[in-house]
Amino acid sequence: MIDVLIPKLPVAAWVDRIVEWMELHVKPLFTAVKAVIGAVVDSFDWLFHVIPPLLLIVIFTLLAYWLGRWKMALFTLIGFLLIENLGLWDHTMQTLALVITAAVISVLFGVPLGILCARSNAVQRGITPILDFMQTMPAFVYLLPAVSFFSLGVVPGVIASIIFAIPPTIRLTNLGIRQVPRDLVEAADAFGSTPMQKLLKLQLPLAVPTIMAGINQTIMLALSMVVISSMIGAQGVGADVYRAVTQAKIGVGFEAGLAIVILAIVLDRMTQNIIRTKERGRKQK
Repeated sequence: MIDVLIPKLPVAAWVDRIVEWMELHVKPLFTAVKAVIGAVVDSFDWLFHVIPPLLLIVIFTLLAYWLGRWKMALFTLIGFLLIENLGLWDHTMQTLALVITAAVISVLFGVPLGILCARSNAVQRGITPILDFMQTMPAFVYLLPAVSFFSLGVVPGVIASIIFAIPPTIRLTNLGIRQVPRDLVEAADAFGSTPMQKLLKLQLPLAVPTIMAGINQTIMLALSMVVISSMIGAQGVGADVYRAVTQAKIGVGFEAGLAIVILAIVLDRMTQNIIRTKERGRKQK
């Protein structure tokens, strides 16, 4: 009865027409974006592979010790040595290159958008529904337009990861700046601070722990999406997981999944310790 009274809206046809129009008229932009992102991924990938694995493990261990002391350093050392022992080091470094690229681009765009939301209620009201849409849309759906615009390979995987992972950075940057005590903002205004001085010397330093929490979530979401992106040709440990699933190789899949878990824990603990360090520094001030 409802179908008779209200015909089905051709949403799928509308979306297909939009995609076709963008493929025809925005292709030079997509080509430039593909070249830039591909170059960034290749640079990180080259950096992680030009350094010998054992030396790179030592560097990661020292970084973990500096951020989280000996327990975190010990876990990093044992975990990365296990990844090397399983023969998954090269693929893990490919995954790390993809995650870092997606996270860096998400931060470069997410933090300014979060600042813009914090400074304008109208912008916040306009962006919030878009962020809700980005976070609730199934991750697999992002693979379709990414493939249409950038073909198969690493770049569409990074693009899909950015779209999926950027909302926490925008939301928590906005939240962190808005949570700065009103009396401090009024004091800065009373001393004649310009909006830029107020932002750089007061609001952003106080909002750093909250912003870092958003970056932490972005890194975790990017890692999860990079694994899914192996379905469209993204390399790394995700490709090993995908092949193990399609070939029903449980043991191989478990090894690859273990490498992803170790990488995720190390990245999570490092960013969490940066947050705690910033919070302690703020309290001491």
